[in-house]
Amino acid sequence: MTATTPPESTTKPEITRLDTLEKTPHAEVFDHHTPRTVRLMLDAGQQMPPHRHPGTDIVLHVLTGELDLVLDEDTYALAPGDLIRFSGECEISPCAIEDSVAVVVFSPSE
Repeated sequence: MTATTPPESTTKPEITRLDTLEKTPHAEVFDHHTPRTVRLMLDAGQQMPPHRHPGTDIVLHVLTGELDLVLDEDTYALAPGDLIRFSGECEISPCAIEDSVAVVVFSPSE
């Protein structure tokens, strides 16, 4: 078996640290936006206004803290280690019960 050179379209892995990102509620993790990856950081009691992300599927992974995630009419209590997947067509409004950090990945819907 011979070694081959990867095609030019293959990108090298990109490594970053969440603690080095801009201190905003929505910090972009990578420069490339497919899939878009964001660090969500909310202070206790902070709630994002209801909004949608049409044309995407979303995965939210709670790293620290506790979040109540309102999706349309339902509320989901999320703790560290929880992952939730949902359609960006849903109205979303995360609320931090305590200081919280999550990673959110937005992937184009099929």
